Amino acid sequence: MLQVAFIREHKEDVIKRLAKRNIDASQMIEEVITLDEARKQIQTQLDNTLAESNSMSKEIGNLYKSGKAAEANVLKEKTAQLKEASKSLGDQLNATVDTLNNLLYKIPNVPHESVPKGSSEEDNEEIYAEGDIPKLHDGALPHWELAKKYDIIDFELGNKITGAGFPVYKGKGARLQRALIAYFLDKNIDAGYTEYQLPLLVNEASCYGTGQLPDKEGQMYHDSRDNLYLIPTAEVPGTNVFRDVLLAESDLPIGITGYTPCFRREAGSYGAHVRGLNRLHQFDKVEIIRVEHPENSYKAFEGMIDHVKSILRELKLPYRILRLCAGDTGFPAAMTYDFEVFSTAQDRWLEISSVSNFESYQANRLRLRFKNSNGKNELAHTLNGSSLALPRVLAGILENYQTEDGIKIPEVLIPYTGFNKI
Repeated sequence: MLQVAFIREHKEDVIKRLAKRNIDASQMIEEVITLDEARKQIQTQLDNTLAESNSMSKEIGNLYKSGKAAEANVLKEKTAQLKEASKSLGDQLNATVDTLNNLLYKIPNVPHESVPKGSSEEDNEEIYAEGDIPKLHDGALPHWELAKKYDIIDFELGNKITGAGFPVYKGKGARLQRALIAYFLDKNIDAGYTEYQLPLLVNEASCYGTGQLPDKEGQMYHDSRDNLYLIPTAEVPGTNVFRDVLLAESDLPIGITGYTPCFRREAGSYGAHVRGLNRLHQFDKVEIIRVEHPENSYKAFEGMIDHVKSILRELKLPYRILRLCAGDTGFPAAMTYDFEVFSTAQDRWLEISSVSNFESYQANRLRLRFKNSNGKNELAHTLNGSSLALPRVLAGILENYQTEDGIKIPEVLIPYTGFNKI
């Protein structure tokens, strides 16, 4: 969440930048400042009351030692009143802090100054494109038809076992899926990321830490009995590795990677654009996460962009990069670039990666800090990106690499699959 000190110091700029998201935050920002003033006043009263009580307790001890029990007993009655007052002030302080935090949780991150204003994906800016779109033979098929033809993904079987959006990968389809996971992990490890195997269920504190709650509550699968959430992305458990951690400045930067299945309800998703692998309730993804010094986070952000580019170059898939407008940028992000691969058989672009810089927004929720060169605790910056999300990469490979007599395997994946054609 945003820091109150930042809101106070940059009030008008915060309101202006949140307006890029099409949010009139002026009333919320005023409420934050008012609540923080109240918090300070109550804290001052509580501190003064506790100080007076402590001073009086020492005086009572001295009076008893001096044989002045009557005077000591009078003061004891006053200390009892002070203790009651301090308890009441403590309750008021806790209630005010809770109200302030609940309000701060509802305010999204301010977009970076370079992020364009906009309201939807239609306002996103294409900033880079690479790769030639292949010309397919007559009768080329979309990936869901290819999956059926070559018996590598069974959507109907998944529907029987669980429901729509839970495909079953079979034979060479399962092996290609596993090959992509191993390849992505190896690429990330070679780039300096440490591999983690992470839990698939997380607690409420973890969801608040990365900003999924309260923003995305309706999009997550929730076990109400244990109050645990199935992860929508490895970003959640991976970033929460660093919750409540105080790092040394020399520890930075930190990079981790992990493969996980991901689970999203995708409520309200219908139509032709969600066919096949285009949008699933369960899918596999390899994630990269960075913890950076604030001075270096945007350099690291560009490095993550270049890293994802290198993977797509090796896969030889045509792709483009979009800089998301403020209205399409995720709740906790300051800036996001989306990668999209061209699905030739569908004649449309499919999102395969989002790379985001959250600046200190997540770190403030996570209480993720480092001790800087001046010996002061400072919030770190967090970043994450898909490297990569598998379903649409797989869809792009199946469609773009199809021939009249089968589907070729990208050369870089053959050592992982053990075969060169489906």
